[in-house]
Amino acid sequence: MRRTRRRLILLALPLLLLTSLAHAGVQLVVDGVDDPLKSAVVAGAELSQYATRDVSDAQVRRLYARAPEQVKSSLEPYGYYDATVTGELQQVGKDWRVTLHLKPGEPVMVTAVDIQLDNVAAKIAPIRRAERAIDRLKDKPLNHGTYDAARDALSAQLTANGFLDARLVTHRVEVSRASRSATVKLAWQAGQRYRYGQVHFEGSQFNDGFLDRYVPFKSGDYFSQDQLLELQQALNGADYFAVVNVVPEVDEARNGVVDVCVQLAPAKRTIYTGGPFIGTDTGLGVRGGIERRWVNRRGHKWKNELVLAQRLKTVSTLYSIPLPGENQRSLNFGANYRDANTETSQSRTLELVGNETELWHGWTRTLGLHALDGTFTVGKIGDEPDDTPGIEHGRSTEVFAEASLSRKQADNPTFVRNGWSLNVTARSTAGSLLSTASFSQLMVDAKWIRTFAGNNRLILRGSAGATWTNDFTALPPQLRFFAGGDRSVRGYSFESIGPLNSDGRVIGGKNLLVGSAEVEHYFTRNWGIASFVDAGNAFDGTNYHPKVGTGLGLRWRSPVGLIRIDLGTPVNDPQRRGVELHVVIGPDL
Repeated sequence: MRRTRRRLILLALPLLLLTSLAHAGVQLVVDGVDDPLKSAVVAGAELSQYATRDVSDAQVRRLYARAPEQVKSSLEPYGYYDATVTGELQQVGKDWRVTLHLKPGEPVMVTAVDIQLDNVAAKIAPIRRAERAIDRLKDKPLNHGTYDAARDALSAQLTANGFLDARLVTHRVEVSRASRSATVKLAWQAGQRYRYGQVHFEGSQFNDGFLDRYVPFKSGDYFSQDQLLELQQALNGADYFAVVNVVPEVDEARNGVVDVCVQLAPAKRTIYTGGPFIGTDTGLGVRGGIERRWVNRRGHKWKNELVLAQRLKTVSTLYSIPLPGENQRSLNFGANYRDANTETSQSRTLELVGNETELWHGWTRTLGLHALDGTFTVGKIGDEPDDTPGIEHGRSTEVFAEASLSRKQADNPTFVRNGWSLNVTARSTAGSLLSTASFSQLMVDAKWIRTFAGNNRLILRGSAGATWTNDFTALPPQLRFFAGGDRSVRGYSFESIGPLNSDGRVIGGKNLLVGSAEVEHYFTRNWGIASFVDAGNAFDGTNYHPKVGTGLGLRWRSPVGLIRIDLGTPVNDPQRRGVELHVVIGPDL
C-alpha cells in the first residue's frame, strides 16, 4: 500500500511542476501606431497567438525576444523599413503583459514607376486606366498591398480584353533603405489579341439561331469578358432558363480565335402566382396570374393577370413575339380592363396595346399604339353617389401613339445601395379621327439612390408632366395628372390633390411637378427607419402651388422584398390635417 502511494506521488510530481510553470496567456499592448498599422503588427507578432493559450516562462521570453523583428517585418508592406521597437515584459498574476512601443519612422516613398507594355494593348481604354492607376503610385508612400492590387488589376484587364496569353515577365520593387525610396518595375508581354469564334448553345429548347439575338458581339470581334457577362445577364433576363453558364473555350483556342460555349438548362415553363396584398393606394386585395415563359420553340411569351382589390380591379393579358436580329426586339400585343376608384375619381376602361420594344444605346425603347375606351367620373369625394352635384361625368375614346425611353442601373436588384432610373414617355393622338379629344403629353420620372456614411441611404425622386389638348374635360383620369399617394406626395391620399373645378372638387390637371427627398438609416441588416419630405402638385398653366408632406417610416428587408411603412402629414395646409398611412412592397427601382 505504501509503495503504491509513493509511486503515485512520484508520477504526480512532474505534472505539479508543469502546472506551476504554466500561465493562462499573454496580453499584448501596442502603442505608437494606429490602424491599419496596429492591426498588422498584432497579427504579425507571434505573441498574439497566446492570448488564450497557456505559455511557460521560457516560451514567453523567447516569443518576446523575437517580437521586434516580427513587428518590423509587419510594417515593411506599408513602406516602413526603418522602424524601432522597444518593449516591456511584465508578469501580472499568473498572466503576462507585453507592451511594445513603436516608432515607425519615415516611410519609403515611390520615386519612380517603370511600366513596359505593348503599344497595341496600351491604347485600349480599360488597360490604359489600369496603367494610370500604377503610375499614380509615384510620390506616395510604398504600400505593398496597393501595389499588388494595381499590378493584378492590369493583368486582369489584359485578359479581360482578349490578351489571353499575356505574361508578367518583370515585377520588382527595388527599395533603398538609405534614401527611403523605391522604384517599381513592371513589364508584360501581351501577345496577340484574341477574337471571338463561334457561340455554341447547349441545352436550349428553342429553334437554332433564336438565341443569337442575345449575343452582343459578332464572330471576329475582339474578345471581351464584359461582353460575356452582358450575354449571361441578357439570357438570365430573358427568363427562359434556370441555369446559364457562359464559358470561353480558352484551352481549345487556335490561331487567335476562341469559341464560346453557353450551357443552359430550361426554367419551369409555366408559372402560377397569386396571393393577398395590401397597398394604401389600392386597399386590401388578391392577385393571381399565369405566365407561359415560352409558348413555342420560337420563344413567344404569354402573361395573364387578375387583380381584385378594394379600389382597383384589373384583368390583363400580354402576348410577346421576339423578333430575329440584334437589340432583342419584340412585338407585344395586350389588352387591359381596369376599374379604378380613387379618392377623387372613378373609371371603367378597356385598353388595347400594340408596340415594339428594343434595346437602343443602352436604353429600352418602346414605340406603339394605344386604344382606350371607357366611362369616368371626376371630382368625387370619397364614396359619394355619382349623381352628387359638382361631380363631372364623361365617356372617352382615345387612340394615340406612345414612345418611351427607360433605363436603370443598380448594384443590387432587390436592395439598391447605388443606382438610378429614368423613364421618358411621350403620347399624342396626332390628329386621330377616332379620338374624342386631341392631345399630346410628355412625362419624365427619375429616381436616384446613394449610400453614405455606412448604413444610410439618400433617395431622391422626381416626376414632371405636361399636356396640350383641345378638350381637357374629355380626357379620362388615366390621361390627367393628379398628386398624392405612396409614390407622390405622402401625407395625402392617392390622387387626392390637383386643380379644382368651380365646385371646389379635384378634377386633375394638365401639368405635374413632384419632388421627394428621403434619408434611410439601417440599424441592423434588415431593419431601418426613414425620414422624408415630399412636395408637388398637379396644375394648369403656371398656377403651381406645391403641397408639402413630411413624416417618418419603417423599413424591413423581408423575404418577399423591401417593405416600406410611412406615416406622413401635410405641412401648412389648413384644409388637410392628420396622418396618412402609406404601405409599399417591392424593389427600389
